[in-house]
Amino acid sequence: MKAIEITSYGAPDVLRLGERPDAQAGAGEVLIRVKASGVNRPDVFQRTGNYPVPPGASDIPGLEVAGEIVAGDAAAMAAAGFKIGDRVCALVAGGGYAELCVAPVGQCLPVPTCNGVALSDVEAAALPETFFTVWSNVFDRARLQAGETLLIQGGSSGIGVTAIQMAKALGATVLVTAGSDEKCAACLALGADHAINYKTADFVQEVKKLTNGQGVNVILDMVAGSYVSREVDSLAEDGRLVIIAVQGGARAEINAGLVLRRRLTITGSTLRPRPLAFKTAIANALKEKVWPLIVSGAIKPVIHSTFAAVDAGSDTGSGAARAHALMESNQHVGKIVLTW
Repeated sequence: MKAIEITSYGAPDVLRLGERPDAQAGAGEVLIRVKASGVNRPDVFQRTGNYPVPPGASDIPGLEVAGEIVAGDAAAMAAAGFKIGDRVCALVAGGGYAELCVAPVGQCLPVPTCNGVALSDVEAAALPETFFTVWSNVFDRARLQAGETLLIQGGSSGIGVTAIQMAKALGATVLVTAGSDEKCAACLALGADHAINYKTADFVQEVKKLTNGQGVNVILDMVAGSYVSREVDSLAEDGRLVIIAVQGGARAEINAGLVLRRRLTITGSTLRPRPLAFKTAIANALKEKVWPLIVSGAIKPVIHSTFAAVDAGSDTGSGAARAHALMESNQHVGKIVLTW
């Protein structure tokens, strides 16, 4: 099978199209003929040597795929309601940038319809990583409830566009930060109630204004670093800050007195190394509570760009390098997807 390999740690051009033995499904797994692969920030971190591959996972990058089941554990598939030929999207621990990918049955979801029309493979491939991440962190870990207010740092990212739609559909008020007026407008168009250009305004002051001085109930943070102390200042009583990436640095200094007086919770998580049972539980929750919102059209995948994984016009033979360069430019709104 063709696959995108990380030939060494470095810039996007270290991604090269190569050949690997065909992937093989084992117990509790399915083999997917991949039609599209989502591109995510952890793929970039893996390429630069800053995100070690979990034990037992493929060294091929890629954490989400969409395609057709072509083989697998018959009993496990039957128990989950799948069969050969079904179109699925799946969260994987690695191996997504390839023509064939193995996925645990419990981490597969059927490709949903939206307003009566089945999502394309590109749209389906844009779902798993961000939907699993947002559900696990915003709703399970941070316990966002209808009627509460959520602040999303980086509202135009793949995570951000998913969090905006999911939180609004489930009854929350949504504030976002973004790095340009154009990105702020895109977030508002997706349903955000307020968008703050962090390059021209202080998000702490803006949050206080927008919440009548009360602060927000939940913050979803992909920055960390110096943002953490400012986010503590932005939380309401009993507020929850959940950190899912440290793009601004891993160290932070906070006012512990505010944490005590306001009964704040600071938490965080990474999804990739979590066990199968944990991810299966998220998949089940998504299928029950979020997939119907996609079916109704309340939530839609947001695709910024697609790149051909096998690209004869590329120096590397792969569009993955161009996809990673776009992600690192931070010019995108929504998801970037490779097609096979």
